[in-house]
Amino acid sequence: MAIVLATAAAVAGLITLENGLASGWRHATKAAGPTISTEAESDTLLPESERALARALLEELVRINTGPNGSTRAAAEAMAARLLAAGYDRGDVQVVGPEGERRNLVARLRGSRAGVRPILLMAHLDVVDARPEDWSFDPFVLREEEGWFYGRGTRDNKAGAATIVANMMRWKREGWVPRRDVIAVLTTDEETDAAAGIRWLLEKRRDLIDAAYGLNTDGGDGELRDGKPYIFNIQAAEKIYGDFRLEVRNRGGHSSLPRADNAIYTLANALQRLAAHQFPVQLTEVTRAYLRRTARLADGQRADDLLNVAMHGERANDAVQRLSLDPTINALLRTTCVATQLEGGHAPNALPQFAAATVNCRAIPGTSLVELETMLARVVADSEVRIVSVGDWIPSPPSPLFPHLLATIERLSNEFFPGASVIPSMSSGATDGLYLRNGGIPTYGVSALFDDPADVRAHGRDERISVSGYYAAVQFWYRMVKELADMEECKEPNCRL
Repeated sequence: MAIVLATAAAVAGLITLENGLASGWRHATKAAGPTISTEAESDTLLPESERALARALLEELVRINTGPNGSTRAAAEAMAARLLAAGYDRGDVQVVGPEGERRNLVARLRGSRAGVRPILLMAHLDVVDARPEDWSFDPFVLREEEGWFYGRGTRDNKAGAATIVANMMRWKREGWVPRRDVIAVLTTDEETDAAAGIRWLLEKRRDLIDAAYGLNTDGGDGELRDGKPYIFNIQAAEKIYGDFRLEVRNRGGHSSLPRADNAIYTLANALQRLAAHQFPVQLTEVTRAYLRRTARLADGQRADDLLNVAMHGERANDAVQRLSLDPTINALLRTTCVATQLEGGHAPNALPQFAAATVNCRAIPGTSLVELETMLARVVADSEVRIVSVGDWIPSPPSPLFPHLLATIERLSNEFFPGASVIPSMSSGATDGLYLRNGGIPTYGVSALFDDPADVRAHGRDERISVSGYYAAVQFWYRMVKELADMEECKEPNCRL
């Protein structure tokens, strides 16, 4: 699950707590879950029978430990059994992946139009680890209390997986035949390297998941203000993750004879230059749309600054400087690189022969590894400092903001969550959408789940989601996918819906 950068939290000046809670928090603090109310019409309310199914699926998935020592294969097989029992052909429900316990589920609802590219519905089955002794109750047993569903993965991302499976079963039961195929993919390893999950599928079985575009339950989280839906994010981009090592080597010597050429000092000076540097403003279609839309939620100087930067970018110098004081907006406007780890020296009485720092970069989509290394070298400005790329560099272009897609989501959001503003967003990365975008499949995070930005418990203890919010999201996805999958091919230039 990615951290959303372009969100109302930036506008409101809030800091999202990704780990959820302070270390001393316990479940003794019992605030009632928010009631996500929709219009009192049958097509915006999940029918009671479907609620029972959605709850049962979530309960079953939470019960299966899919953490590092668990089995996503067991979860994939359990959901496959549900789909087969609902009437899907065996050839349209496959559990695939490398040998072992890390497997994926791919299921296909057949459409009526041959040659029309499918829609891909995405969630991941794996979760981060949960130590029972740290929780107020068993993390692998779904618990409903005070309007909340508690359990590991409820927020990240088993509610998304249950949403997709519940609707795939419902559509089959109702006999709905869409114009285009609808493909569900529940992946493994999203929380780590995706090697056995979406990356394996793209490399080994792209035929199973190739689509016009993807809709991802693991992105585009909604935000609450005063307990009511305030922002409906559509995640259309993710920053590119890259780690670098800055290394300095030196002949060293005895500490009683210090010299100016000290490896630690050389590295420290380079890091000081990096700390003082701001990369240039780089706006994309997604971030321009975010700035324009969030300007509607602001007033005074801030509203003017957001609009000014959206229109003029770096040329709106004063506005850029003011907005850059907000760390969240700053990360939206430009590539960022920050020192995160240090090492150096080998003895307390010896001049250091080696010093190194890890620098973590989050690059604006479209930035190449060569470009970023060149920019870092200019900032460091010292040939004694060696810059080494660490790990994979996976570019991920922003997904185009298709008008038909945005219009459908916005209209349904207004119907389901009145008062919430729909805003395209960019996250720091990464979800499985990173790899799909890089593989040429535009992807949009549309979770339809809402959180208080100050109490996001994904990856944390006592993870939870609102009961009413979960049911609203299930019904939202039911309507959204039906409308998009039945949509006629659009004729606009570059339109690929």
